[in-house]
Amino acid sequence: MRFRILTAILFSSITIGWSQETKVSTTSQLATPNPESYANSITSEELKELLYVYASDEFEGRLTGTKGQKMAVEFLKKHYKEQNIPSPLGNGDYFQEVPLVKQKVAKASLDINDKTFDIFDDFVVVNVSENTKFDLSEVVYVGHGIDSENYSDYKDIDVKGKFVLIKEGEPKDEQGNYLSSGTPEATKWTNGRQALSSKRDAAKARGAAGIFMVNENMLTRYAPYLKRQANSNSEGRLRLKNNNDQTIVALINNEIAEALYPDYINNDKAKRIKANIDFNIDDNAKTIMSENVVALIEGSEYPEEIIVISAHLDHEGVKDGKVYNGADDDGSGSVALLEIAEAFQEAVKDGNRPKRSILFLHVTGEEKGLLGSKHYTDNDPIFPLENTVANLNIDMIGRTDPKRKSDNRNYIYLIGSDKLSTELHEVSEAVNSKYTQIELDYTYNDENDPNRFYYRSDHYNFAKNNVPVIFYFNGTHDDYHRPTDTPDKIEYDLLENRTKLVFHTAWELANRPERIVVDKTFN
Repeated sequence: MRFRILTAILFSSITIGWSQETKVSTTSQLATPNPESYANSITSEELKELLYVYASDEFEGRLTGTKGQKMAVEFLKKHYKEQNIPSPLGNGDYFQEVPLVKQKVAKASLDINDKTFDIFDDFVVVNVSENTKFDLSEVVYVGHGIDSENYSDYKDIDVKGKFVLIKEGEPKDEQGNYLSSGTPEATKWTNGRQALSSKRDAAKARGAAGIFMVNENMLTRYAPYLKRQANSNSEGRLRLKNNNDQTIVALINNEIAEALYPDYINNDKAKRIKANIDFNIDDNAKTIMSENVVALIEGSEYPEEIIVISAHLDHEGVKDGKVYNGADDDGSGSVALLEIAEAFQEAVKDGNRPKRSILFLHVTGEEKGLLGSKHYTDNDPIFPLENTVANLNIDMIGRTDPKRKSDNRNYIYLIGSDKLSTELHEVSEAVNSKYTQIELDYTYNDENDPNRFYYRSDHYNFAKNNVPVIFYFNGTHDDYHRPTDTPDKIEYDLLENRTKLVFHTAWELANRPERIVVDKTFN
């Protein structure tokens, strides 16, 4: 991790009195001086000029790790250098390297007690770490693989460095209540993909080297797809290199489970199982390098406190000869971030440097699984996350949602503003009321929303680390993830006003006398 020690920049000639007269609520106040003159430097004309370049065919859809993505990061770097906005990395280096692995379907062989099992028929490998050969003399059976406050299958056994055998589902008591919760309602351990990831994470936390997960239903779903991928010309999926989440997971059928432990179905008690196991995995992957782009305006009074404004720089690339330009997704956010940075820099030139530091973060690999933001938060935060005041994330703010019931086109969906900080939500509302008068629509501000938008953009990686977030989003439309998402369809007056809203919110967060309070935790 590169934790840069910020040196406060003092301006003895500045005698600005920070007024505390304009009340947001009993807990917050709008900062002065008036930032409108700087917000007015954000114009639809400049946004349009930038976007017609950034979302042009020349950039080839900005697919992560390709020539087009490299052109995009150079374009962003050039803009920051022209505005004399420095990088926090030093030496003129605006690129935070993000090492990725292009992962094709893993090849594997599995023999248990001299019996051979067939990949795609009997098992598939869904998580791998590297080319690996395992000669195992035992596995550890841990029942359903649950590790919760009320109930744990790991209570009396050590699995560090071992492969574990886990069966699907979750046990109930005599009253029909799940043991992990004491209620009849399904939990994260019960079934489906969430149960798979929860049990994987529990095994990983206990130090397991790998998992044999008995789940016929998921095996039946995944195996045909993975087999087709293995036999196709697919380039594979991207993942972070050396990502700590990459615990080896093999989905297996009942036949393999019985070969390991014949009586596993009728027993939940943890047990060490002796067996002769040859498990060979070829991860079938190659390493590529991508980049986040970072620039910093250092704070004058609290330089160690960081406001992160983010947008993802990538899109879908070229498919079947058609360029997926990604003008709205997320060209709109990318150019908005450039204009916001320019507005703050105008304030700096006038001697109105923000009190707190502003980090402009363009992340790569969002379309491939929030990879760039995950690398920043989980692997290499340039600044400590405990010093990060908030993340304002911009992803698609240039269009309108045709499914929205209201006729008011001057709106924006806000997601997450009240999840971790009541004060952040109050600041957002007050700033909008004073400066931009946009209809703030909270339709998707719900973790249980079936669209799962709260989990689908880069703010999520900050939120899961208890950094307050706001996600600015116009909703999807018919051109979403299609080659028809082009810059001529952007509604530039809306893009301008929404960009100004983010600027004003960042200005307020950066210049308040006190850092906003985090009064809730992520769950």
